[in-house]
Amino acid sequence: MAKVVLAIDQGTTGTTALVLDRRLAVKGKANVEFRQIFPKPGQVEHDLEDIWTSTQKAIAGALREAGVKGADLEAIGITNQRETTLLWERRAGRPLYHAIVWQDRRTAGACDELRKQGKEPWIREKTGLVLDAYFSGTKLQWLLENVKGARERAERGELAFGTVDSALLWKLTGGAVHATDVTNASRTLLMNLTTRAWDDELLALFGVPRQVLPEIRPSAGEFGRTKGVRGLPDGIPIAGIAGDQQAAMVGQACFAEGEAKCTYGTGAFLLMNAGPKPVTSKHGLLGTVAWQIGDEVAYALEGSAFVAGAVVQWLRDGLGIIRQSSEIEALAKEVPDSGGVVFVPALAGLGAPHWRQDARGLVCGIDRGVTKAHLARAALEGIAFEIYELAQSMAQDIGKPMPMFRVDGGASTNDLLMQFQADLLQTPIERPRMVETTALGAAFLAGIGTGMWAGTKEVAKAWKPGRRFLPKMKDEAREAHLARWRKAIARVCA
Repeated sequence: MAKVVLAIDQGTTGTTALVLDRRLAVKGKANVEFRQIFPKPGQVEHDLEDIWTSTQKAIAGALREAGVKGADLEAIGITNQRETTLLWERRAGRPLYHAIVWQDRRTAGACDELRKQGKEPWIREKTGLVLDAYFSGTKLQWLLENVKGARERAERGELAFGTVDSALLWKLTGGAVHATDVTNASRTLLMNLTTRAWDDELLALFGVPRQVLPEIRPSAGEFGRTKGVRGLPDGIPIAGIAGDQQAAMVGQACFAEGEAKCTYGTGAFLLMNAGPKPVTSKHGLLGTVAWQIGDEVAYALEGSAFVAGAVVQWLRDGLGIIRQSSEIEALAKEVPDSGGVVFVPALAGLGAPHWRQDARGLVCGIDRGVTKAHLARAALEGIAFEIYELAQSMAQDIGKPMPMFRVDGGASTNDLLMQFQADLLQTPIERPRMVETTALGAAFLAGIGTGMWAGTKEVAKAWKPGRRFLPKMKDEAREAHLARWRKAIARVCA
């Protein structure tokens, strides 16, 4: 049969595997969730073995649904939750400690201390990032300092550090390859954004020995080949890797400067193609690598809302007002508006443009008439308000509003949320036919890496529009919404 591509989308709460043919038809798909570990308030961990087990099950399920065998795979692409930090033994492959997840805030104090020392402007100039517990550098520093014997073993070259892509690459190749791609490396606080190489001064600041680091490579091209993976033959090339948000940019075909996309997942992430050179934001956004294909490099401006779909999970698991996340839209539609309730979903601090590690969630405007439907609607609106702030910051950086942007991710299927988002932004929003654009981007990169697709121009032609949301809200109503939000966010940041 015709060759197909396997895309592995390793996310924060589960792993999705998709099998796609050359025409981008999804032949098979499987998702497997895994446990979330919360040792203390503000701490979030994963077990690498849980991640790997979910990955193997997802691959098997996708191949089974597609009716294909591992031998039919042309290539494998990986996209992953970024910043999540792992440390494992090179010889045995065993994790030294649980993975510290991107949402984890345990190193906020270390970031505050470096900020007091005046290091943040220097770090921002080198990396494009702000000094925040979100990123991998302080997480790795914590592991080296708090896991018994870790630093000594790392300096002897016995340990390997990686973000999730590196760990999966290690597993898929039977421990033969320790590498990452430039997009994931750009999220560590350890890579120089201009040179796209590990920076000795940054390594010294965070106390990271070079021996522990993976090799940085372009996003498309052969990283290694499968070896000893259950259900897959040896020798399949892993030919594309990118962090989930950058992969979504590729999947959304945002290849021209100024094009933007927003992914609504556990968190929400707005990225705009900034062109071939790094851009420094004046409004709290991040500079990052969008992708590298051969010698062609694209950079991006990024704004992050740490909690988006996760707030719906909290309403489900924490408060029990819904049984399944998919029920949130129907519940929110039971009322015409939020009844004046404002929900600031700062459950894991605030990202751009505020960057308040100490911020916590807030629900205000409650009276006796408020129901769970009002709370559900306010939660969805809170996600849209966060993205509104990011888009405004981005518009100020580039000197003009974005004419339109594309959306993807699980929460982008929520029509109520998408319409409210378009109303706030006063900007048309496009949702593609296939909202699994993160996995699609990984597949594109793997296909480009093996020559299945010629390059970005061919990929751009393959992008298919789905639904368009046009602004409808009257200016007076919009301003009233924004005024309530501004009061609420001021209270959170006070």
